[in-house]
Amino acid sequence: MSFHIIKKTRLWFMISGLLIILSLGGLVFNSVSRGRAMNFGIDFTGGTLINIRFASPTSVAQVRAVLNDFKLAETVIQRSGENDIFIRTEPLETEVRQKIVAALSEKYGGAELLEADTIGPIIGSELRTQAFWALVLASLGIAIYVAFRFEMVFAVAALFALFHDAIITTGFMAILWRNIDITFIAALLTILGYSINDTIVIFDRVRENLKKPGASKKSFGELVNASLWETMARSINTVLTVVVMVLALLFFGGAPLREFCLTLLVGFTLGAYSSVFVASPLIVLWHHGKK
Repeated sequence: MSFHIIKKTRLWFMISGLLIILSLGGLVFNSVSRGRAMNFGIDFTGGTLINIRFASPTSVAQVRAVLNDFKLAETVIQRSGENDIFIRTEPLETEVRQKIVAALSEKYGGAELLEADTIGPIIGSELRTQAFWALVLASLGIAIYVAFRFEMVFAVAALFALFHDAIITTGFMAILWRNIDITFIAALLTILGYSINDTIVIFDRVRENLKKPGASKKSFGELVNASLWETMARSINTVLTVVVMVLALLFFGGAPLREFCLTLLVGFTLGAYSSVFVASPLIVLWHHGKK
């Protein structure tokens, strides 16, 4: 085996450290320059979602021109079909909503209100709390499972890799100023599940190799490195398969799925990276420190 992954631990940690710093820097930059760390959608901030069907194809710019007359310049507008438009904006009274639809209908030759939902600030706050506890409980459950199946140090390494994936994915979406709604939390939980699965496969191979005859003649780092290469083909094939499916959804799944798929794409890629280059070197470091 020509390439020793474990011997390059410092390089992998430098790459991860740089990505984490950039991610946290993006969150801080947004907080200072935009007033909030991320572009939270109405799921978290409260607001109104309107789905309108026009009689003829209408562009986002045309819709925005009308909304500007109602002083709604910060509104998020997305196409959801040839003649359908999603509008996400601050909480609107029913009367204002009706005036907007009427103005759009008059200017562009007919518009029909298909759906209108309003989420109040209190519900948005409850969703934020529930999302936070969902992530905490998922992390805790994963740590308990890995500690029970392996050792506590394996659980700590796996958790560190998961936080690594979550922080960088969050920072990436913050830097791009993408809309953050409840599907972002669903995507993060999916990423945690995928990443821990890949990590456990590697840890399982490490445990098997430790029990093989002659294992005591090799260093722990050599055994982990051998385990990584034995599972490398499986890890690459798995992530490529998943990434192809996510890319298909990203490009052909339509606007409502775009943020969700983009989050998954970044997170799955990071999950594959952290399983090999973060979690595994961490348990080697712990083993060296124990001596």
